[in-house]
Amino acid sequence: MHGTGIAGLDMGAASLKLNDDGSFNLLVGATDLGTGSDTVLAQICAETLGVPLRDIIIFSSDTDFTPFDTGAYASSTTYISGGAVLKAAEQVRDQIIEHAVKHLLPGADAERVWLEDQHVCAPDGRKVSLEKVALHATHQADQHQIMATASHMSYVSPPPFAAQFVEADVDTETGQVTVNRLLMAVDCGVAINPLTAAGQVEGGMVQALGYAHCEEMVYDDEGRLLNPRFGPYRIYQADEMPQLDVILVQTYEPSGPYGAKAIAEIPKDGVAPALANAIYDATGVRIRQLPFTPERVWRALQAASA
Repeated sequence: MHGTGIAGLDMGAASLKLNDDGSFNLLVGATDLGTGSDTVLAQICAETLGVPLRDIIIFSSDTDFTPFDTGAYASSTTYISGGAVLKAAEQVRDQIIEHAVKHLLPGADAERVWLEDQHVCAPDGRKVSLEKVALHATHQADQHQIMATASHMSYVSPPPFAAQFVEADVDTETGQVTVNRLLMAVDCGVAINPLTAAGQVEGGMVQALGYAHCEEMVYDDEGRLLNPRFGPYRIYQADEMPQLDVILVQTYEPSGPYGAKAIAEIPKDGVAPALANAIYDATGVRIRQLPFTPERVWRALQAASA
């Protein structure tokens, strides 16, 4: 099973500025829909600049001042917008090093200087803080504001890969299916934030479980919806959730920021067929219509035994 974004149509952009206190303003057009993308994009920026996450002040989704982004869809935010953030951060990093070597670390080789722990570090042990670099660049030498804007798009869209498993009990007298456990092993490249990546998987699996197990829009012969309210349209409640387990199989995707690729949609791909296989394994009856409601399962069992 695999899922993929829309290659060549996604475009992300980011602007980044070094503040006088050594912190950074990161402006991104990508929208955090509850996926944690603001955190992930800030992490990409912080890793590139050698600063703690708290030093990245992120502004997102405000079209008055953030750069253009095509939107949060097709699992593109980390892969595409993250690429834009990485480019902008690399440009700002290069400007910081260039200014530090020229004015504050004389004689240092720019090719061997790096950023670490909020400082520009030279191989001979000398270092200068980012705050000092910012103040010197903006208000003393050159009067140059260290900042950059970058865009990113890609004609490739490397897919994640996954295997999904379901453990379920089937009551052959009533047709009731009880799902006890969902497990997914997923290759999403490098998980920049494993906690939010696992949350994406858990949320997607639960949504897919509802589609596969109990959520059904019922129409009469004239096309009128018969269950337009929650209640008759059955969704999972919190106390009905099965055990959820996620295994992140770490690989490295060279075209993604720090080896990352998509993860958001693939959790929904395999739950229904995995549940169908679990029912078949338990009863020997193959059911090919969703959702697997008690009535549908009971009728299939009765037909198989007739």
